[in-house]
Amino acid sequence: MIDAAVKAMTQILSPPFRTVLWRSLGLTLALFLVIWFALQALLGAFVTLPYSWLDAALAVLTGIGLIIGMAFLVGPITSLVAGLFLDEIAAHVERTHYPDDPAGRELPLGRSLVLSVKFAAVVLAANIVALLLLLVPGVNLVAFLAANGYLLGREYFELVALRHLPAKEAKRLREANRLQVFLGGLLIAALLAVPLVNLLTPLFATAFMVHLFKRLPRGGNHASVLAS
Repeated sequence: MIDAAVKAMTQILSPPFRTVLWRSLGLTLALFLVIWFALQALLGAFVTLPYSWLDAALAVLTGIGLIIGMAFLVGPITSLVAGLFLDEIAAHVERTHYPDDPAGRELPLGRSLVLSVKFAAVVLAANIVALLLLLVPGVNLVAFLAANGYLLGREYFELVALRHLPAKEAKRLREANRLQVFLGGLLIAALLAVPLVNLLTPLFATAFMVHLFKRLPRGGNHASVLAS
């Protein structure tokens, strides 16, 4: 697993990955800005204070609150971004490291977006729970890592596996290797907790899960058993 993580991290800065990286970062930052300004506009529309100094204080407190809240939105947003770039990233990793294996089949855009939105909603719900536990010392970090470790591990592994296996087979493979997938998800969640570095999560997680998938019994040369 460490070898898979090292390979994924070093490949992020390769020329093909850099192109995807800039597009991924641009879209992620754009989504953050849209959410930020939308929340600010909603607050301004519904909250009116009689004194200017109260408005200034509220703006500062709101900004701090939004920064904390945005930290918990990184997971859901990167989940959405992953759906747009996963196939491109996974295909490059497979061509570079596994040229003799059957190539994965690109997921239809509609299906990948539906899967990404579904997982993003689940990750958002888990992070809301973790946010509510923010004031409980120690528990919030554990909740963040555990929830995202499970959900992100499941999401990225299945999205990678679906390039080679039917949905039921992909789920069965994940469940048969749930500990490895969860530990891989914890590594992704740990990266997600590091400011700015977490913007690399979709690229790293996709490449990492390709390597993890290829190391399992149904990966590698016998992976492509997609139903016709």
